[in-house]
Amino acid sequence: MKMKFKVSALAALTLISAGAIAQEVVKIGHVGPVSGAIAHLGKDNESGARLAIEELNAKGIKIGGKAVKFELIAEDDAADPKQGTAAAQKLVDSKVNGVIGHLNSGTTIPASKIYSDAGIPQVSPSATNPKYTRNGYKTAFRVVADDVHLGGTLGRYAVNTLKGKSIAVIDDRTAYGQGVAEEFEKAVKAAGGKLVGHEFTTDKATDFMAILTTLKAKKPDVVFFGGMDAVAGPMLRQMKALGINAKFMGGDGICTADLAKLAGDAMADNQVYCAEAGGVEGAQKKGMDDFKARFSKRFGYDVQIYAPYVYDAVNVMADAMVRAGSAQPAKYLPELAKSNYKGVTGTIAFDEKGDIKNGALTMFTYKGGKRSEIAVVR
Repeated sequence: MKMKFKVSALAALTLISAGAIAQEVVKIGHVGPVSGAIAHLGKDNESGARLAIEELNAKGIKIGGKAVKFELIAEDDAADPKQGTAAAQKLVDSKVNGVIGHLNSGTTIPASKIYSDAGIPQVSPSATNPKYTRNGYKTAFRVVADDVHLGGTLGRYAVNTLKGKSIAVIDDRTAYGQGVAEEFEKAVKAAGGKLVGHEFTTDKATDFMAILTTLKAKKPDVVFFGGMDAVAGPMLRQMKALGINAKFMGGDGICTADLAKLAGDAMADNQVYCAEAGGVEGAQKKGMDDFKARFSKRFGYDVQIYAPYVYDAVNVMADAMVRAGSAQPAKYLPELAKSNYKGVTGTIAFDEKGDIKNGALTMFTYKGGKRSEIAVVR
């Protein structure tokens, strides 16, 4: 009996080993800034990808009838274009099957050529500059609305809802900040609003006294900032110190859970208005709420902003692989373009450029130091 047991056990182990060897590894690359001023956003994104990978593996996904194991290959671009292209090349050299990222438009756009040249599909969960999908790369997709929609909606809101009479603009000269600020300005002018000034800073700056003093003399009742929360928080503090009591607006880059902490007591209730590129309503809210609960339980902190879009981007890519019966980029890319995936952020389908169809925006303000949803806009 003992001998039979040993033989049976050995046979079982052999079968298990053979199964493990037969299991195909599918490498999903993710790039975001996990160091630097907006590392909290990069880590949020990476965690969204990690949760998606873990859940796909728990489901035992098969592609082309074969069991697969998804593996996350994470890289840091520090929100720097040069580091972004280096990270992109590293993923290409690692022979990843697809890439989710980058977070910033300024890193996403130059990296997109590297992925295109290698034929590797790229889905950005957060880059909103229109140029990303205007270069004609068949490998480039995004799951959020672009700056034309984002900046345009905010510009109209400043004039029509906030009744801004004297509107000032500041941007950080990045691809994202400049892009969303330009679209905001266009919409303000089209809505009959008055622009009283446009100043510039950088995404690394901490002192805004000079440009804010210039704008204070023009008595703005709305100040729009094209940039990220790490800069917006200190800017709000310095606005308060100078006695500028204007409404403060921005795109999804400032629309984070951390903005209130970064601004401290400088943020008054209903002073800040921002829009997140995405949004769910009605019956879809439960799916988003369930995701946020799973995310918080797994990582011990709340979603900042983009993690649900990263999570959906991973899943829409995996879904295309399953439908194609292959994880090879050239084989599943056509299926990715034809996606009609119901995710936690809503239905994901792409137009001929790779932009999401019927992309939503969610308008927010802040009350008691917390984001408060105003409405979902399409």
